[in-house]
Amino acid sequence: MSNSSSITQFLLLPFTDTRELQLLHFWLFLGIYLAALLGNGLIITTIAWDQHLHTPMYFFLLNLSVIDLGSISTTVPKAMGNSLWQTRAISYAGCAVQLFLFVFFISAEFFLLTVMAYDRYVAICKPLHYGTLLGSRACVHMVAAAWATGFFYSLLHTANTFSLPLCQGNTVEQFFCELPQILKLSCPDAYLREFKLLVFSTFVILGCFVFIVVSYVQILRAVLRIPSEQGRHKAFSTCLPHLAVVSLFISTGLFAFLKSPSISLPSLDLVLAVLYSLVPPTLNPLIYSLRNQELQNAVWKLMPG
Repeated sequence: MSNSSSITQFLLLPFTDTRELQLLHFWLFLGIYLAALLGNGLIITTIAWDQHLHTPMYFFLLNLSVIDLGSISTTVPKAMGNSLWQTRAISYAGCAVQLFLFVFFISAEFFLLTVMAYDRYVAICKPLHYGTLLGSRACVHMVAAAWATGFFYSLLHTANTFSLPLCQGNTVEQFFCELPQILKLSCPDAYLREFKLLVFSTFVILGCFVFIVVSYVQILRAVLRIPSEQGRHKAFSTCLPHLAVVSLFISTGLFAFLKSPSISLPSLDLVLAVLYSLVPPTLNPLIYSLRNQELQNAVWKLMPG
């Protein structure tokens, strides 16, 4: 039995005890991290450089790339360092900062994805009002609201979680300081306090998810009424990637955060964490640019030679 006042560090989950596999994990995570840096960095640079991309859709995409870079940089470098130097330790303060930043970025990303769904809804269902509803000031306000909501949401959860007494040791069954895994270390009666906060947050998240689903139902109905096949194809190419990212992000994230600790399996927890923390930041640049000819042309213009 221990309490939070006596804990100075946490022990993260090692992927393996075999040195060769530890190095393999390091190189694998390095490849994923470099791919995310390259993809998101290229999108940020391209959108900032090309005046033709200074539109609401690309402004939101630029912010999404910034968030993706922040979220993956919060978890992967530490995991790589632990594998390379054969250690599991992270300081108490370092764990708190990592949890705060990770919850901040994934919360901001979710709220931004909700804003992006609204952007696509207005663009396709109310094109004549697009300039009015999504002017530059409105876009800045919506993005600022997404960032601010993520910040306060993260601050609330981090402060509440690290104020709970810890009775279950200091071993975190995850490769980073994940909120559900820290809660598993708290005393049973104290855990219920944060769980109630998580349930309340879930209603907010589900509300946003319902908004996204309703938006895309309206978008689908509008797209099916477009007479030309080329017009329908263009509309789908801008909406389906966003819907795929949202579905993966929300389904894995909600399951990881809300499933009962009693059914927690290290392998399942690890897979879920990879799916919602590493896959979206790495694949988002590819998903959003694969069928976007305008963005592809801007990227090629940016290339030297």
